[in-house]
Amino acid sequence: MSHSQNFFRSASSSWRSQSAGLRILRLWLGITWIYAGWDKASDGGFLSRGSSTFIGTQLSGYSTQSPLGAGVFNKLIEHSIQVGLLVMVGEFAIGLATLLWVAPTLAAFAGFSMSLSLWLASSFHVSPYFLASDTAYAVLWLSYLLLIKNNRKGFSMSLERRGVMRIAIIGGLSVALAGVGKFFTPKAMQDSANAATSTKIVKLASLKVGATKNFVLADGAPAILFRTKTGVFAYSAICTHQGCTVAYDPAKKIMKCPCHGAEFDPLKSAKPVVGPAINPLGAVKVAISGAWVILT
Repeated sequence: MSHSQNFFRSASSSWRSQSAGLRILRLWLGITWIYAGWDKASDGGFLSRGSSTFIGTQLSGYSTQSPLGAGVFNKLIEHSIQVGLLVMVGEFAIGLATLLWVAPTLAAFAGFSMSLSLWLASSFHVSPYFLASDTAYAVLWLSYLLLIKNNRKGFSMSLERRGVMRIAIIGGLSVALAGVGKFFTPKAMQDSANAATSTKIVKLASLKVGATKNFVLADGAPAILFRTKTGVFAYSAICTHQGCTVAYDPAKKIMKCPCHGAEFDPLKSAKPVVGPAINPLGAVKVAISGAWVILT
């Protein structure tokens, strides 16, 4: 029997020998982590500086609220591309290893560690706590890890030669999936990710009174430009609560955070009108210069 046949036969056998509850938990966690990796791999802006979804922008937002401190995130931001690649490939690897039963205790521990890290980074201050999915996933991974312990003799994460080879296969598949993802990035997203950041934001003639324009700053932070009868103004689109990216709702004329529901009034200095945020969005200096709206 070839190594590949033995690889998949072992995975198939593991599914048959497990209880229904463990199968459901394993399936949910494995698929979710693969999807999380794919979501990043197919996002043309995740590793592109200047994009609103750039990993560096997300880390910058996390640094304002995380108990880990800004110093930790400053180091991560300096190597944001590498951090993004590590997270993306890591999510693929954990998900694939979980589904294919490769180093299951190591994969479960890695999933638990990643969920715990995300909780400390992005959702530590979420209240009530059950709104933070990172805590729920940390509990799920820990429960899965303990179930594996109860169903197996011993509880070691040491690897034999065969285990190392299987991990190498998972690593190769993870890197391949991360590379394939870019071919599924929508063209509009690719164009946005590749667009060079400039002090020119948009031609004034193309921005009607009452309209808005999403753009990014030189450091990759997202922002929103507004035009009214009296002129133009802009705000950072990074929520002051947990660093998520807010979006403008033209029907309600508010800027709303999709993560925890905070709302800001752009016509009143972007002050919060609905919590949990307590600070206004940061102002971005813009001006009209000839036919253009520019950063100042």
